[in-house]
Amino acid sequence: MKNRIQKGDVITVPAPAGGITSGEGVIVGNIFGIAAYAAAVGEPVEIATTGVYQLPKAIAAVLTVGTRVAWDNTAKNINVPGTGRFPVGIATEAAGNGITSAAVRLDGIGTAAA
Repeated sequence: MKNRIQKGDVITVPAPAGGITSGEGVIVGNIFGIAAYAAAVGEPVEIATTGVYQLPKAIAAVLTVGTRVAWDNTAKNINVPGTGRFPVGIATEAAGNGITSAAVRLDGIGTAAA
């Protein structure tokens, strides 16, 4: 197809305020992804929008396999869906209270804060 731009599982966006580090979750508009490398504010950075990633989790959040999860852009972690959080995917492993990270399968679709 002559109009195809790219596959779309990795896209380039400008790094948000404060910049971004490699492996960190990032919201740019209504796009959520995982930074492939570090970038200063405004610099282009590639983010993965699909796949399974180990991400920081709110310590009190209780996740079971298949639980919908959301990104808390203030705390910079995964939590259960709630006000101000961006739905981004599902948990692919159980992670209970006291656990600080969780495996998450990213949906790769646009998101907006609840």
